[in-house]
Amino acid sequence: MINVNGELIQKESNVFTIGNRGFKYGDAIFETLKYVNGKVIFLEEHYFRLMSSLRMLRMDAPMHFTLEYFEEEILKTIEANKLETARIRFSLSRNDGGLYTPVDHGIQYCIETTALKDLAKEEFKVELYKDFYVYSGLMSTIKTNNKVLNVIASVFAKENDYDTCILINEKKQLVEAINGNLFLIKGNTVITPPITEGCLNGIIRDKLIDILTKNKMYQIEERVISPFELKKVDEVFITNSIVDIQPITNYRKKVYNTNISKQLKLLLKMSYS
Repeated sequence: MINVNGELIQKESNVFTIGNRGFKYGDAIFETLKYVNGKVIFLEEHYFRLMSSLRMLRMDAPMHFTLEYFEEEILKTIEANKLETARIRFSLSRNDGGLYTPVDHGIQYCIETTALKDLAKEEFKVELYKDFYVYSGLMSTIKTNNKVLNVIASVFAKENDYDTCILINEKKQLVEAINGNLFLIKGNTVITPPITEGCLNGIIRDKLIDILTKNKMYQIEERVISPFELKKVDEVFITNSIVDIQPITNYRKKVYNTNISKQLKLLLKMSYS
């Protein structure tokens, strides 16, 4: 079952019309969330990021679209599918109509829930993807449906037997991985690109920065990162809402340690409660 604007229907049902603006113009955003141990992880953070994106894209949410409503509709869909753990995709688009200029700034949504799978890997190989760039700026920080770059980079990764690729911006600096934010570790310093470089404003990224800042276990730096630094650091990992932290083990001839990455993953899980 999927949830379309609050109504549970079979997932094989026709959901969108030819006028859907997400399909026609990429005029849509989405959130990927995780449900474990009877709760949606970092629910509030996902909701407020979604609402922030709506404001940036000038979409109008109805008055009833509260945090409580957001949670209720997600849990209703999980229950309908009888799932104990779940990967959740909450897709939201502007209402149908218009060409580039919309005629209606209201929203419609669809919730998909599937059984959560452990996607973490012990060996994880990456490469730079240099054919096309992420363009720095606030628009790149929003999780929109326009993920063509991620798609073709994923095709490149699969064709060349990499687990993912690291994306760069028009300034040839590191931005993020195909499927998550990027962190490097050198000694006692954890480094990540700033939002201004074009990386997604990731939920786990923000949580980890907050944990590191409060615990003072490691120094955290948000700064521009050159691709050359990938060969000089001790560890590299990516973060997203499904795997939390995925340590990278190999980049070309470089083999990374994973000890600190795994410790940080445990710290992150402790913040669930």
